[in-house]
Amino acid sequence: MAEVVVRRLLATVPVLFLVTAGVFLLLHLTPGDPVDAMMAESVDAGAKESLRRELGLDRPIAVQYVAWMGRLVRGDLGRSIRNGEPVIENVSRRLRPSLQLAVLAMGISLLVAFPVAIVSALRHNTGVDRAGTTFALFGICMPNFLLALLLIFVFGVTLRWLPISGYLDPFDEGWPGLRSLVLPAVTLGLALAAVITRTLRSSLLEALGEDYVRTARAKGLSEWVVIRGHVLKNALIPVVTVLGLQLGTLIGGAVITEYVFALPGVGRLVVDAVFARDYPLVQGVILLIALGFIVSNLLVDLLYGWIDPRIRLR
Repeated sequence: MAEVVVRRLLATVPVLFLVTAGVFLLLHLTPGDPVDAMMAESVDAGAKESLRRELGLDRPIAVQYVAWMGRLVRGDLGRSIRNGEPVIENVSRRLRPSLQLAVLAMGISLLVAFPVAIVSALRHNTGVDRAGTTFALFGICMPNFLLALLLIFVFGVTLRWLPISGYLDPFDEGWPGLRSLVLPAVTLGLALAAVITRTLRSSLLEALGEDYVRTARAKGLSEWVVIRGHVLKNALIPVVTVLGLQLGTLIGGAVITEYVFALPGVGRLVVDAVFARDYPLVQGVILLIALGFIVSNLLVDLLYGWIDPRIRLR
């Protein structure tokens, strides 16, 4: 197992290099100048040029990239152009809300998707199955921002059960903090639950047709024991793959949802940084998001071996 982890980690080195190079080039080739974004048009051109030299933006792109990589190797992500603070401090303040939102949304999606998918697969081609399929199709097709607005209108404006914007840390504020995350977490959780439901239902239907399931039923095992002990575990691999990809996305920040609910998360941070042409901050956030995807995919690989020992042997 340790060999697998080391091999996977070594394989991520070229991936991170390509990510950093691609993001760096795209940012510097995009029209716009950080100095113009920071200063008004009436500011003297000489002052702008002085600031550009101070920030190192007057040097060739290759030289800037090498200098940034040199700092990165030492664990320095640079400083934000907008406020002069270290990038790691800017990100650390925004990472906690995004992680809390991701965990809560993932929990909601699993609590909804697994019962719906299992019941739909067991009641294949019945009204219950059609209802579950409709839910999955609705969740996949419904845009996040529209679902967010509907939830705000119903539970925030009409019923006034939950706050419609803002953020309070649940670890500091308790229940009021948790309430501030309910609507955005439900928005993301229902969308993810639809994807998991569709994937798990298809995988369960395939597994239910296998010979070992008929053998287990012939032995007189109850339907729940057959599902829990034989079918569900063999149907989890496609679901784990989807969860790994979605977890990386959630950690990176759900940009639209964070904007709608005014959450100070990573997704909102990177969009604001792009508009401000804050190159070091965008590069640092994208690098951390890439690391989030790498870690989630590594966890998926390890879960494959736990679910199916044949994968571990290969």
